[in-house]
Amino acid sequence: MREDIKELLQIRYVKLHFVVQFLEDAVFTKDKANLLRGGMGEMLLRANCIRNRECTSCDFESECIVQRTMYSKYEQQPEFVTKGDSIGYVIECENYEKFLKEGSVLKFNLILFGKTIVYFNQYLQAFYALGLEGIGENKARYQILAVKNSKNEDILIGNQVLMSNYEVQMLSDYVEYRLAQLKEYGLEQKIRFKTPLALKYQGKLLEEFDIQAIATAIMRRIYMFLCYEGKRKEVSFFLDTLELPSIIEQYHTEINVPRVSTRHHQRMIFKGIKGTAFLEQLEEDFLALLLAGEIIHIGSNTSFGFGRYRVF
Repeated sequence: MREDIKELLQIRYVKLHFVVQFLEDAVFTKDKANLLRGGMGEMLLRANCIRNRECTSCDFESECIVQRTMYSKYEQQPEFVTKGDSIGYVIECENYEKFLKEGSVLKFNLILFGKTIVYFNQYLQAFYALGLEGIGENKARYQILAVKNSKNEDILIGNQVLMSNYEVQMLSDYVEYRLAQLKEYGLEQKIRFKTPLALKYQGKLLEEFDIQAIATAIMRRIYMFLCYEGKRKEVSFFLDTLELPSIIEQYHTEINVPRVSTRHHQRMIFKGIKGTAFLEQLEEDFLALLLAGEIIHIGSNTSFGFGRYRVF
């Protein structure tokens, strides 16, 4: 990996692997990452809001825990980002079962970036409270069995939090690990989007995969994280130094995910495409940026788990 690309990927993150067990039968009709994100936000508001959720007029807005965890501010605001965008975390959950019986286990991931890393216990308490409140159509309760780091080491054992296992990583280290892994086991030259990709390119929402759009989205996302960390730098020229592969074949399907915002009292539909794109020969420098996207996700609605893919 080139040194300038390695420097570009000096972005801090922690990936947390949650394991929860349901205490009663659970019924779901929505995307679980959506439910977990909404439930997490609701629990943070219940535990911390002192101004009746009137955020726009709140005199404590600058010190608000909910703002710092759910809507953390950039150190340097990107010119294209509007207030209220979420950059500090991503929730991943690819369990789409509609029914989970009592005793069933659900796994999901929480990825924290930059400044939100220090608020781990706020997120943990929110998911603990959500388990008491319940999620899904019938508000099924759960208990947290485990929280582990990327090495499968326990961060939570019973009621004890082991901060010694709370490992802050660099995105560049993850990319180097994945490059070595693919060299050892082989690269099939394909990208599989595990969650919907909601991406606008040249003013239109993508209806099929486009490698230029994907590459641009990765660089845009990296730029956002650099601004979030206070390390703003020009990144667009990097694409001019890379050889982008062509997509030689692809399979995709349109996905619609309904959501209700409890904060804004609005119903909305998130749209995107899922599927697999098969690529021609991948150069290592562009592959490195593709691998970075596995962690940071790309496109819109990433805090709800959208834009997650894996390179094979």
